[in-house]
Amino acid sequence: MTQRGVGVRILGELNEARREILSADALAFVADLVRAFRPRIEERLLARRERHARFGEGELPAFLPETKSVREGSWKCAPQPSALSDRRVEITGPVDRKMIINALGSGASVFMADFEDANAPTWSNCIDGQVHLRDAVRRTISFTSPEGKVYRLTETPAVLFVRPRGFHLVEKHIVIDGAPAPGMLADFGLFFFHNAKALLALGHGPYFYLPKMESHLEARVWNDVFVHAEDALGLPRTTIKATCLIETLPGAFEMDEILYELRDHSAGLNCGRWDYIFSYIKTCASDRTRILPDRGEVTMTQPFLRAYTRLVIKTCHRRGVSAMGGMAAQIPVKGAESSEENRTRNAAAFEKVRQDKLREAEDGHDGTWVAHPGLVPVAKKVFDAAMPGANQIESGKQMDLTVTAADLLAAPTGARTLAALRHNVRVGVQYLEAWLRGSGAVPLYDLMEDAATAEISRTQIWQWCHFAVTLAASSGEADVTVTRELVQKTIDEETSAFTGGRFDEARRLFSEVATAEPLIEFLTLPAYEVLTASA
Repeated sequence: MTQRGVGVRILGELNEARREILSADALAFVADLVRAFRPRIEERLLARRERHARFGEGELPAFLPETKSVREGSWKCAPQPSALSDRRVEITGPVDRKMIINALGSGASVFMADFEDANAPTWSNCIDGQVHLRDAVRRTISFTSPEGKVYRLTETPAVLFVRPRGFHLVEKHIVIDGAPAPGMLADFGLFFFHNAKALLALGHGPYFYLPKMESHLEARVWNDVFVHAEDALGLPRTTIKATCLIETLPGAFEMDEILYELRDHSAGLNCGRWDYIFSYIKTCASDRTRILPDRGEVTMTQPFLRAYTRLVIKTCHRRGVSAMGGMAAQIPVKGAESSEENRTRNAAAFEKVRQDKLREAEDGHDGTWVAHPGLVPVAKKVFDAAMPGANQIESGKQMDLTVTAADLLAAPTGARTLAALRHNVRVGVQYLEAWLRGSGAVPLYDLMEDAATAEISRTQIWQWCHFAVTLAASSGEADVTVTRELVQKTIDEETSAFTGGRFDEARRLFSEVATAEPLIEFLTLPAYEVLTASA
């Protein structure tokens, strides 16, 4: 334990670089944010729990009558900086040093450095990530692999965004006034304090992605955090720009309101579609009429997802900001040239990405996300052809769209199969095992998986188990009803070959988050307890 100021303790291991990040001035800045905003964060989390309880009693999200004037008003967000006018391809990834260099040099317009779903929040990942980003901002970052290969920044790196953790996560290693700091304030505060002025000197600025918000009142907290931080460093009150991920079902009913709360700081909205599917299950957990089909059937052509993504476009463009498309999680197949089978798999993956990005570009999105540098050229080619200008904000696309609550809540359709249950188990257990070892972005079955897809896997199993859903089996097998016993049996069968590492803990944890009653809100909450207990 290290005392780093009045009421501030650091419980994680320190070295010279970490001490520079955790300087007395930086920690005083973070402590000031925590003291000012921790009560409001806790208030919003309590409001979430109360609202979720009402959802559990059958209430469904709806457009708020008290904010109708905001939705119908003709207001606009503040003008966008020139550095954010063209965001046609954005790449995301964890705050790993090599990943940061490769992503910034990938040819993408933007790199989102992720302290959230693609990051297992070990102390070393979180605090060393701040070191790496500081070095990246100052263009001094480099990395030498064990084989001796040297990685350095290109001359024109991508624009940097940072995604801090969500409202629900804490940073146990930074204790302020006897309690862990909110992870969102630790991540935001350290990055902003060390890098805001350096970014402005480069002609950019401190740009952020904000995850998992469920209401405009949560956006109001973030906006007030931004104002407080700007004032503390003597910066203009429109310096910070933030893109909000619309990745919760309740948040989809408050898009206008979220932009309004952040209107001086807004850089648009993004379709965080994998977490959105997870949130749909969680929000409708008590509703038997909204049981999801196999994960593979819940594609972006499902009506409830089409309604949501097109509404993001309309909402953003009415307010003068960017509407960003969702993640392409496909990754190039290793050894794609080694066999005809691998070439076919790789071609199929790239074609899925192309079709997905073509739909987004034609709908009117101003850019999109990819998870791997190899997909940047694929997405860029599609948007270059469909979007010759910097963006489509003035295109008028989707302006005549009307989306109702029923459209956003429409139940997805498709088959429910035993094969999908087995796949969910394999993905979920393997992801959790890697997460417990400190990896938050994990390649599995030709996809780059993060916490969002693990959340879909376990909540889908929970929903099927909760409602005792019957699953269609393969030829020669009998259909089965999902029970806790079947889920445990499937975990045992499908993961028995996975040995070593932290698979025993991952199996126990996955069984808990996939079957416990009531539904556990986020798998990362109990997983963080396991992660920090073993640190």
